[in-house]
Amino acid sequence: MKLPVLKIGKLEAQVPIIQGGMAIRLSTARLAAAVAKEGGIGLIAASGMSFDELRKEIRLARKLTDGKGIIGINAMFAAREFLGLITTAAQEKIDLIVAGAGFSRDIFAVGRQYGVEVVPIVSSVKLAKISEKLGASAIIVEGTEAGGHLGTQQSIKEILPEIVNSVNIPVIAAGGAVCGNDVADLLKLGASGVQMGSRFAASEESNAAPALKEFYLKMTKEDIVQIDSPVGYKGRAIRNPFAQLSLDNKAPKPTVCDACLKHCTHSFCIIRALTRAQQGDVEHGLVFTGANMWKIKEILPVKEIFRRIKEDIAKI
Repeated sequence: MKLPVLKIGKLEAQVPIIQGGMAIRLSTARLAAAVAKEGGIGLIAASGMSFDELRKEIRLARKLTDGKGIIGINAMFAAREFLGLITTAAQEKIDLIVAGAGFSRDIFAVGRQYGVEVVPIVSSVKLAKISEKLGASAIIVEGTEAGGHLGTQQSIKEILPEIVNSVNIPVIAAGGAVCGNDVADLLKLGASGVQMGSRFAASEESNAAPALKEFYLKMTKEDIVQIDSPVGYKGRAIRNPFAQLSLDNKAPKPTVCDACLKHCTHSFCIIRALTRAQQGDVEHGLVFTGANMWKIKEILPVKEIFRRIKEDIAKI
């Protein structure tokens, strides 16, 4: 099987793979740049960053790629500073803006103003069609196999064909892909590209602490749970003491609130829980995961991840 080129507006990725934007600070400049250098699309996870930090990460990614390759950001619509984050990225001449955890109309105005490609994350035909009408350059369709916040309980393989047939813009499939065979399966269902999060979370260039990467490798399929996130969505996570407290409605409630979300149930502080995990506290942090993270048994450099994906697909 030959890998298709992924075209998103004026952008052209030689390898049709987008690295998922994983917050808080798992997907930073080093990871995004490594993916972009391999011909894919690298994303910096903007949620939880200050505007200055985001500027620095974008500039560092550009420096690491010598200004070549495709670099984007992922921002969570539920974040209070969402508009400021995407505007900051646009002013830094980011290549594309990916937005999830809610649906934003503001993003399209920012895209038009700054000439940035806009790629919303959706999980329904209705939002796919609305996105195309509003001017999306492409859409990412996320199934329930995805990690983090979930917009649906339907499998990507169920919803993908219907959405592909409902729009005339590129459709990128997200959820469950960890190897070349998974990528090929989604391309055969009509996807123009595939977004992968878990495989890149468990990469050498991921900004996850060593203890978190080791935790990924130890998990089993039975460790996967869905918690109720204070954002207002289900969240796919690895069962650990913190996730169990959340499942039992006993997670420690915030004593201080930074008002980082537009709406929050205050069941626990998600930004602090994700930060603890990213820094290596896998007992007291929230560890988001994709449904197939348990299949990953090695921490690999991004270059090797791409080599194996292309090798797998070439055999099909």
